[in-house]
Order: sequence, then C-alpha cells, then structure tokens
Amino acid sequence: MIKAIVTDIEGTTSSISFVHDVLFPYARARMRDFVLKHADDPQVASHLDAVRQDCAADMDLEAVIAQLLRWIDGDMKVTPLKALQGLIWEQGYRDGDFHGHVYDDAFENLSKWHAQGIALYVYSSGSEYAQKLLFGHTRFGDLTPLFSGYFDTRIGAKGEVSAYQHIVETLQLPAEQILFLSDVKAELDAARAAGLRTCWLVRDDAPQAAAAHPQVHDFNAIDLKAFG
Repeated sequence: MIKAIVTDIEGTTSSISFVHDVLFPYARARMRDFVLKHADDPQVASHLDAVRQDCAADMDLEAVIAQLLRWIDGDMKVTPLKALQGLIWEQGYRDGDFHGHVYDDAFENLSKWHAQGIALYVYSSGSEYAQKLLFGHTRFGDLTPLFSGYFDTRIGAKGEVSAYQHIVETLQLPAEQILFLSDVKAELDAARAAGLRTCWLVRDDAPQAAAAHPQVHDFNAIDLKAFG
C-alpha cells in the first residue's frame, strides 16, 4: 500500500514552459542587480561564497555574477544558483507578476490524496524555498498545507540513487510504500534502484505499455491500487 507520494514539479505537477519561459528569464534579467544590491546580506553572501567554492576560485562579485548567468544559460542544477533564483522569484510572486503553475489534475489529485491521509512530498532541482513559493502562490491558492516536506539538490542530484535512499531514511517508511512521480526516466531509474515505486508522467505523449516505468498521461490516470 502506498503511504507516501514524492512528486517532481517541472513537467509533472507544473508546466515545463512556466519554468523555462517565465521563471528562468525573470531571474536572469534581475540576477545582476539583485546580487549587487544584496551582496552584503548574510543569506545572499553565503550563497555567493558557495558559488566560489563550487568553482574552487577566488572570484570577485562580477565574476560570481557572470558564473551565475552561465549556469542559468546552461540550465545547470547548481544549489547556490537555485537558492538565489528562489529569492528573486519571491518578489515576483509577491508583486503578482506571475502565479505558480499547477495542472488542474495535479491539484485535484494531490488534494484528494492528502484528504485520504497519504503523506505528500516534493523533490525538485529547484530550491526548497522556490518550491514553497510556487505551491504557495497558485491560482488555486496556497497549496503548501498539502505537503509534509520538501527535498532539493542538497540531498543530491535527482539522478543519484543515494538521494532517494536519503528520502526513504527521512520518511521512515519501507521504500516500496513510497511512490515517486516524475517525467524524467533517469530520475525514475534512480528512485526504483532505491526501492521506491515509480510512475512516469508523459503529458505530451501517449503512454506506452512497454515503457521502463508505468506511464500515465496525467494525475487522473494514477491508480494507487496498482502499486500495491
């Protein structure tokens, strides 16, 4: 029996285009000014130092900004970048420049599963802070009460088996009672290697019966009974 569900965001609960066409350009356009304005803030300063540590270089502020922009342009899943993006997005959400996109079917089923007593978690390459911002500012309202916890790249990359082992240890449930939802095969492969049950969201394609993981078009097609 599935007792916990861990879901990806981009391409799973939310549109890929929202992340790539709205959030990423918004943060990129504001990154330099944000860093220059807040470089002395302790929280921001710690993320900037993390950039230097990741690059193993003594970089001045302009060099750090240039590195952050290169990471954005390369769609790199780097923890300090994701943290800084989250801080920039916060203002955008608060100003009403955009709302966190969540598919209707995701909202309906996450709400249903929560009401049934199934613990819900998020695991995304976006920072925990960014995850909370997205789910906290949707057209359905604040969805953060639905979730029991959040995971980001601080536990490891989403293609690493050890990251999912960490999730199992944190949830303190048998791995087979945890279902992981994602649109990326490599992530599902890693989750399955850690013992989790898996379900592959293929929103833009027809599900294939012979796929490496059970495939569904949307959340409405997820039958938890099929996972034991």
